[in-house]
Amino acid sequence: MLNNQGRPTTPGAASVSSAPPTLSGDRGLNHEEPLLFEVGRAEVTGVDLPDVTLKADRLGGLARKRPIGLVGLSEPETMRHYVRLSQRNASIDAMFYPLGSCTMKHNARLNEKMARLPGFSDAHPLAPQSTVQGALAVLSQTATWLKTLTGMPAVALSPKAGAHGELCGILAIRAAIRARGENRTRILVPESAHGTNPATAALCGFTVEDVRANAEGRVDVEALKAKLGPDVAGVMLTNPNTCGLFERDIIEIADAVHAAGGYFYCDGANFNAIVGRVRPGDLGIDAMHINLHKTFSTPHGGGGPGAGPVVFSERLAKFAPLPLLVQDAKGFRLIEDEEEAKALGYSPFGRMCAFHGQMGMFVRALTYMYSHGRDGLRQVADDAVLNANYILASLKDVMSAPFEGPCMHEALFDDAFLKDSGVTTLDIAKALIDEGYHPMTVYFPLVVHGAMLIEPTETESKETLDRFIAVMRGLARDAKAGDIERFQSAPRLAPRRRLDETAAARKPVLRWRAPDNAAEAAE
Repeated sequence: MLNNQGRPTTPGAASVSSAPPTLSGDRGLNHEEPLLFEVGRAEVTGVDLPDVTLKADRLGGLARKRPIGLVGLSEPETMRHYVRLSQRNASIDAMFYPLGSCTMKHNARLNEKMARLPGFSDAHPLAPQSTVQGALAVLSQTATWLKTLTGMPAVALSPKAGAHGELCGILAIRAAIRARGENRTRILVPESAHGTNPATAALCGFTVEDVRANAEGRVDVEALKAKLGPDVAGVMLTNPNTCGLFERDIIEIADAVHAAGGYFYCDGANFNAIVGRVRPGDLGIDAMHINLHKTFSTPHGGGGPGAGPVVFSERLAKFAPLPLLVQDAKGFRLIEDEEEAKALGYSPFGRMCAFHGQMGMFVRALTYMYSHGRDGLRQVADDAVLNANYILASLKDVMSAPFEGPCMHEALFDDAFLKDSGVTTLDIAKALIDEGYHPMTVYFPLVVHGAMLIEPTETESKETLDRFIAVMRGLARDAKAGDIERFQSAPRLAPRRRLDETAAARKPVLRWRAPDNAAEAAE
């Protein structure tokens, strides 16, 4: 497929936006940037390197027998290439990002400044502990805040993400069950749970059983109780749940699970909706991971550093993983040895990673906590819930909400309002791109047909929300008016048009090669 310069576009992508072609292929400051393999040359490099002759024994005799085939650019070409690509990124710094499945809030620059202080950014995991007492103090303070906010007596900081935190919690539950000499094999997971919940339970060797939701979008308590038995290790439940609703019966659920001898794991991905308002420990929860990027404003994913600390109840505290952070007369130290931990009364199930997590994430999270204070964190939850309900109340007369009543931190709509219009949830999402917004989460949670899940977070202003609401109302109006072509051709103003997502999933192009001829390029 050719772009408007006659060059093939990125494999798998549709044609560029429908706009009058220019001689250069660029449109003002929107540059048409080819693939590196299209513009690079094998003989070009941005640095001068001496020729190296490899001996036969170098690299275990695996010296290359032919050129590797990588292309190169000069230094200015490299800079322009990656800057232009970066300008095509959707980001929270450039636009409203109402992604309902994952909180996308503003990352305060104060947090970044603190994380870049030399004593933190230069700390090395193998440095003698006596030389990094300040860094360990930050870990300790972060742990104290997390324990205080959740009402839980222990926390493991080392898990590197939410799913990693789930794994930590379920491994602790498994260790506690084995310590009791029992063989419990089942984990109950509500059908509205995050997909990583059943995957984590299965990875730990448990059989997963779904628990249906009731008509209100919450866990059917009687259905859950009917599944309890002596072989149930526990339940994995999200609260607030993935429908954006608070599980009102959570204490009853916890009591029932504990009475059956099981443990209660809570997915804390949505803790930002209740932080400062509700202490999970008071609800009977035994383990809960906390996504620092969702609740405490640390950078969000992208394959980079993450953190998913796990808090534990008294029932599970002794099974927390190594290393253990303790403070004695000599200062802070990390206990790495299992026997030393056991001498102090712990029974760690092992360790989650080589070191103790992501230092920069803890600095950022603690800075966020300090800058907000106790009352500020409470306001975080208040404003997140207020903003979501403002969107729900402003759109439910033109869109359709599957559940009655207010929501928590995210507003959920279904596709009933699109019935017989020919427009789908995906079409609405693609049209939002033309309007300058990253789409909301679509088709999740799976329990709602054609779901559209919108989370504004607490960091967005009323003016931003009003502009978004006006756009959504306009899209709903146009969809009902039958403007099908507009939606099915969207996005028209993005650097690339709509992908054939089915073909991309079934026939992914994982390696680029130059087309052999013009006919192949045109395909």
